[in-house]
Amino acid sequence: MRSRHGSSSRRGATRRVTTAGGAAVLVLAPLLSGCSGDSTDDVRDAAQAFLDDWAAGRVDAAADRTTDPAAAAALLEQTAADLPDATLSAELGEVQAEDGAATVTWQATWDLTAAPDWTYDATLELQEGEDSWEIVAEPAVVHPELADGQHLELARSLPERAPITDGTGAPLFAETEVVDVGVDTAQVTDLPALAAGLAAATGISAEEITADVQAAPAGQFVPVITLRRPDFEAIRAQVYDLPEAVFPTSTRLLAPTSRFGLALLGRVGDATAEVLEDTVDADGEQRYAAGDRLGLSGLQLAYQEQLAGTPGFTVRVVSTDEALEDTGRVVGTVDPVPGTPVQTPLLPAVQNAADAAVATQPLATHLVAVRPGTGELLAVSSNEAANPVNALTGQFPPGSSMKTMTATALLSAGTVTPETQVPCPATTVVEGREFENEDQFDLGTVPMTEAFAQSCNTTFIQQALTLPDGALAAAATSYGVGTDWQLPVDVFSGEVPATSTGTTEAADAIGQGQVLMSPAQLALVAAGIAGGTPAVPVEVVGAEPAGAVPAGPDPAVLDALRPMMRQVVLSGTATGLADRGEVYGKTGTAEYGTNTPLDAHGWFMGYQLGGPQGDVAFAVLVEGGQSSSVAVEVADAFLAALGS
Repeated sequence: MRSRHGSSSRRGATRRVTTAGGAAVLVLAPLLSGCSGDSTDDVRDAAQAFLDDWAAGRVDAAADRTTDPAAAAALLEQTAADLPDATLSAELGEVQAEDGAATVTWQATWDLTAAPDWTYDATLELQEGEDSWEIVAEPAVVHPELADGQHLELARSLPERAPITDGTGAPLFAETEVVDVGVDTAQVTDLPALAAGLAAATGISAEEITADVQAAPAGQFVPVITLRRPDFEAIRAQVYDLPEAVFPTSTRLLAPTSRFGLALLGRVGDATAEVLEDTVDADGEQRYAAGDRLGLSGLQLAYQEQLAGTPGFTVRVVSTDEALEDTGRVVGTVDPVPGTPVQTPLLPAVQNAADAAVATQPLATHLVAVRPGTGELLAVSSNEAANPVNALTGQFPPGSSMKTMTATALLSAGTVTPETQVPCPATTVVEGREFENEDQFDLGTVPMTEAFAQSCNTTFIQQALTLPDGALAAAATSYGVGTDWQLPVDVFSGEVPATSTGTTEAADAIGQGQVLMSPAQLALVAAGIAGGTPAVPVEVVGAEPAGAVPAGPDPAVLDALRPMMRQVVLSGTATGLADRGEVYGKTGTAEYGTNTPLDAHGWFMGYQLGGPQGDVAFAVLVEGGQSSSVAVEVADAFLAALGS
């Protein structure tokens, strides 16, 4: 082994020394080279330094430690392009050195972007240079099977996304043909006319279309709207002859209809840069790549990892010259791991009935159906005019539908029974504020059941003010109102304050004041009344419970309340449902805003026993419906669609 100073390779040099007696002896003199004795440590240090620089992205520094820095730099830069954004970890193995040459085994682990790690064993060849050991610049530095004129080619492979299923286990999403209605900017000659034509057909504003086209590079496709094939065919005649419009087709993973269980199920779409920012794991690593299909909302988002599974990859050795034929020899592969399904309790027959019912209203309308006794969500529906998330997380005053809980508090306190004679005047005054019945109707003195069926505000205000402090909130809590439900898709569980007094307490008793409710929670209250035991909401079959089971009112209270709710349908404010089987319920009109007269939401909450789909509890909200009658009409359409 030659030293770094060019001396011949030997363990030491000898010199002749003459002793005082004239005898000559041989003395072993140490070499003055840095490679004295065992060179293993020097070789290991050189290999480690090279790998450290490479792993840290210091390509030029790593290349300078090789026999051909220019070739090595090109090789490492090509590898960085072949494995984009991947990071390298290296673990050294055995070192062998002899006669100016050395071999170091090492294990490479590439942390690939949005794919499993790729690990393989490799070898570095080293030569002793003038000043230090140098890595032999050859393709095998990167991978033992890589040769001159070749590079690596990485391909991610994605498993098929696992399905979200309905209550029977049947998949709810399927590959569906869609048409992207858009603009070829290279063909645009009259943008105002084009934007006007597309706007008239799609409902997208001409100003928005114009701005998007003007902001796009020349020749780029600008999407305007994506439609399912039947929806596109409905506007085809309006857009197809527009000379600058184009209509590429593709498939997407879609629910049966565009609104089917949307608030709960969510959507699947392509991963954009914005979406990818929100999918970095706890270690700061990106799980997905642009173009992957990801859950964008609802259960599709909440169960993204479970549904998506784990991607795999294949690494091949291919020719650097793409014109050359190459077999693409596989040097590394990991198979993708399929996701696992998520089962919901949704029933298509109930969901379709709900969708058909809300579609009868031009105003924003929601309907949530729940199975009494289990809390399973059977349908979550909102029409085209509505923001679908309001079905689950909307916060609205419930109006007189709150009287189910006020009646629960009164019956629990023993203040009244269904037969108790109570006054129902046209108006009542609390601390100087006048409250009135709708159109100031006056029933005189009637049984409590009649006051409930006719939704007498003055009766319930007068009676509620006799309750102990916090009784109304306690009654609501017994149904689960105010519970912090731990669900994959949030449900607003409502608010009924325990500390209200005076006029606020009076307003709370009739679902105004500070009381708020979501359609989903009101449906859960109806389910609790129907089933006898309030239930915890269930969005995913087999998931951990969303919370503790609410205590529930005394069974005797529910036995008294149910006939009162039945009378609402038989002779009260919801007689339009009288021929829909055994239906129980409570209407509600909830005022809001500052207009004169005040705007109002329309509510109906209740349940049907023994219907075609079994016992079903539900709540209907028509935002700005002005009267509960519109909510009753939606409930009637729902029960009719169920087959009642």
